[in-house]
Order: sequence, then C-alpha cells, then structure tokens
Amino acid sequence: MIQRIQTIYLFLAFVVTGILLFFIPLWTMSDNSSYYFMQSQIYTVLLGLSTTLTVLSIVSYKKRQNQFVIGRLNIILNLILLGLFVYRSLNVSGETPAVSEKGIGMFLPVVAIVLLVLANKAIKKDEDLVKSVDRLR
Repeated sequence: MIQRIQTIYLFLAFVVTGILLFFIPLWTMSDNSSYYFMQSQIYTVLLGLSTTLTVLSIVSYKKRQNQFVIGRLNIILNLILLGLFVYRSLNVSGETPAVSEKGIGMFLPVVAIVLLVLANKAIKKDEDLVKSVDRLR
C-alpha cells in the first residue's frame, strides 16, 4: 500500500541502494578514475541482495511480520556492507597523493540503514495497532 509511511521509507531505501550507487562513486583512485560498486563482485552481490530485499519488503505489505523480518535482515546486510566499506577505507588512507580518496558513496549504506530502521518502526507501530484492535473484539 503506497499510502503507508513505511512504503515511502522502503522506496527511499531502494533508491539509495539500487539507483544512487550507479551514479555516485565509492571512492576515487589515485589516477583520478572513479571506483563504482560494480567493479567489485562482493559489493555488487551485497547491494543487489539489499535492493532485492527492499523490493520484496515493499511487495509483501500484507504480511507485516514478514516485512519486519525482511527489514531486519536488510539492516544486517547493510551493516555488513558498511563494515566492508569501513575496512576498505581504513586500509586506504587518503593522506598521501598516491592513494585513493574516499567518496560519498561509501556512506550511502548509513542512509539506507536509517531509512530501514524508520520503516521497521512504522511496521511495528502498524502491527501493534492491529493487535490492539483485535484485542477489543
């Protein structure tokens, strides 16, 4: 259902993980060439899985419990991805000119995590509302 706020949050998370990373480089190499996520197989697989989980969560709006679990799995997956980016950034310092420079694309999983947490909070709120109404019957 498009009118629910968690769908908006999930759609924005889809935009961050599925669309923006095609246009925003993760970092810039020492020869001023941009490094996108598609140049590494592990980043491509993890971001593809995250995007797939987000779309699956949007589609499964009738099953709030499944949607909540998928959101949690997606948060864990984005934390793993963020950990890989941080590991790469610590191994590649930007202090010398011969080494690459960090880009804004490395921090997009943080935005996705925040949006997924907000979506899960709204899903939990809906689930609690439905349970309270069922209790009254």
